[in-house]
Amino acid sequence: MESDPAHDHERPPRRFVIGSRASKLAVIQAEIVHEALMKAHPQAAFALSFMTTEGDKNQAQALYLMGGAEKALWTKELEVSLLDGDIDLIVHCLKDVPTTLPDRCELGAIMEREDPRDCLVVKAGLPYKRLEDLPEGSVIGTSSIRRVAQLRRAFPNLKFADVRGNLNTRLGKLDKADGEYTALILASAGLVRLGFMSRVTCQLGAPTLYYAVGQAALAIEVRSDDSETKELVAGITHHDTNLVCRAERSCLKVLEGGCSVPVGMNSEFTADPSSAQGVGKLRMTGTVTSLDGSTHVECTEEATISSVVEAETVGQHLAQQLMASGAKQILEDIVKAKQARIAFDQSAAAITSQTEV
Repeated sequence: MESDPAHDHERPPRRFVIGSRASKLAVIQAEIVHEALMKAHPQAAFALSFMTTEGDKNQAQALYLMGGAEKALWTKELEVSLLDGDIDLIVHCLKDVPTTLPDRCELGAIMEREDPRDCLVVKAGLPYKRLEDLPEGSVIGTSSIRRVAQLRRAFPNLKFADVRGNLNTRLGKLDKADGEYTALILASAGLVRLGFMSRVTCQLGAPTLYYAVGQAALAIEVRSDDSETKELVAGITHHDTNLVCRAERSCLKVLEGGCSVPVGMNSEFTADPSSAQGVGKLRMTGTVTSLDGSTHVECTEEATISSVVEAETVGQHLAQQLMASGAKQILEDIVKAKQARIAFDQSAAAITSQTEV
């Protein structure tokens, strides 16, 4: 029986492998992307792959002291797998993605943003409803120096302590009867996606607390040379969110800030119904605050835009405003303080090691 040449050359349809961290929240976020892709491309085949990253493994050390590439702690292992071809796309919380990606990697899509604000979560059983209600000396748990810096400025009577772990772990530490925390500051989006909105005591928006760059948006990272996957994920990009987040990331890149630098944002894109599709007004407010809250720089940039390039230009202009207004000195001081603290901790560790010998 002769073979059919046409049949011999048929290849099975490609299965697109979606990669993600293995935490409960990351799995939910990967499933959100999976469902969106299946809806947009019902004929395509997908699979999910989960892994633990260095950021997941190191739950003891403060983010501020975990080296010069804090954000890569949540992305590096996934990106290695992406470049090796083991997975085809990565689902990230955009706020965890460095502004400079590895060679051959790029952001292929940014999905519609959840509420980007942070929120106050008070220990179960306590009556407080606002930050203003908390007694002097109350301990607020957060691993973000952006939050600490901004809140120290407005609430010098409160104390702040690092808290790490997944959301369930952090809530458990909060509610422990003899625990040190009176409340936590958390991203609202994570609570929404995990179904924990009942724990939100109150939302914390600007000007009390400016959120992180990219906060509450899901991003999809792909290989730059994988045109098929790029075309696939482009269909689930949210136009307005994409413009706003690209502008925020452009601002952060100029500031050279990372996960542990106190850069805050409050951005809004308003579509112009009388103009062509995609045209609208972008208004961005950016902040940089010293670690002790004593110095705060805040600037606003506004422009009519219709493209990513124009959005990124607005972000760059905002960063330049901030730098000229005092942010440059704040960021330089933060780098010096961080280097000094790391050197101190390394010296202390060496002394302890010698003592134990």
